Amino acid sequence: MNIADPKIENAGPFTRACGWHKLLPNKIVEMAKKIKKLGQDDPRRIIHSLKVGLALTLVSLFYYIQPLYDRIGENSIWAVITVILVFEFSVGATLGKGLNRMLATLSAGALGVGVHHLATLSGEKGEPIVLGFFVAMIAATVTFVRFFPTMKARYDYGLLIFILTFSLVSVSGYREDKVLQMAHQRVTTIIMGSIIAIVICICIRPVWIGEELQNLIANNIEKLGNFLQGFGSEFFKISEDRQPLSDIAFIQGYKSLLTSKNNEETMTLNEFGRKIQEPSTKICSESGKALRELASAVKKMNQPTSVNAHIENSKTAIENLKFMLDTYHLEDADLQEIMPSAEVALTLIDVVPCIVKIADAVQELASLAHFKTPATRVSP
Repeated sequence: MNIADPKIENAGPFTRACGWHKLLPNKIVEMAKKIKKLGQDDPRRIIHSLKVGLALTLVSLFYYIQPLYDRIGENSIWAVITVILVFEFSVGATLGKGLNRMLATLSAGALGVGVHHLATLSGEKGEPIVLGFFVAMIAATVTFVRFFPTMKARYDYGLLIFILTFSLVSVSGYREDKVLQMAHQRVTTIIMGSIIAIVICICIRPVWIGEELQNLIANNIEKLGNFLQGFGSEFFKISEDRQPLSDIAFIQGYKSLLTSKNNEETMTLNEFGRKIQEPSTKICSESGKALRELASAVKKMNQPTSVNAHIENSKTAIENLKFMLDTYHLEDADLQEIMPSAEVALTLIDVVPCIVKIADAVQELASLAHFKTPATRVSP
């Protein structure tokens, strides 16, 4: 039953309620499946959620415990806000935002107190003018600094917190007599909230960004290897045993990266495509195997063993492909038909040097990170 069905839309309230009653269990089951899959894909997401809840519970003690509340007062809410803003999935991100927030809060709070003291020296009428001038000047200056690429990349969050804290301390201090005490309480609660977030993020099942980057690189290399291995077969409409492809699910993984279907059919009905078929598929197969082994090496932190052999096989196939391209007679050929195949051949020739660069980079990483050598199997 579809909710947008005109019969349901034109029905009475009771009929609509019955329709929703029938659809609601299905929606709940579907949502539960999505939640389960999200947790199964990466269980660290569940742990991160629990860590955030624990951090918020701890900073809430500033409200629940009366002696702490008596000393800090309503400024305890800044500890809660700090945990929400600072706590990130990885340790590095949490540490960076926490340090940025603490340093920005401390420096902006000190500057705000100084500006407030300077403004009080100008008299009752001159105080709002001095405060307004400094708020406008410092906010404009720091906002302009945020446009610098280096500052934007590393300290943008800290600069934003600096503007916020300075404005709150200096402006609210105009109506607050104990501005120094207020600034001290806010800075203290923000620093304590940042420290709690950082400690929990580091001590309880920490997630390091280097591990995330390693897995991301390995997965991307593996996807590229899978694509190259499948590309040759799909392009020439053959499988590794020279039989027509029928595995549609596998083809869909790289279908969007191929040319149009009409061009594919044209390329497998001309003689030129048949001549370059074998070396081209050999390049795709060997390059794909090399990339998949490099991905496995990065993921498992093992020394790649047979990558060089696959690359040498690809280079041999390139030489054969170049020879066929040089010796092919173009006098009686239809250039419009052979151009798509020729473009693919030239692209494959350029692919292998790129794979060599990737292999060299992985070899350098393996040397610097001291990847372990996999144990060799000895046949009995």
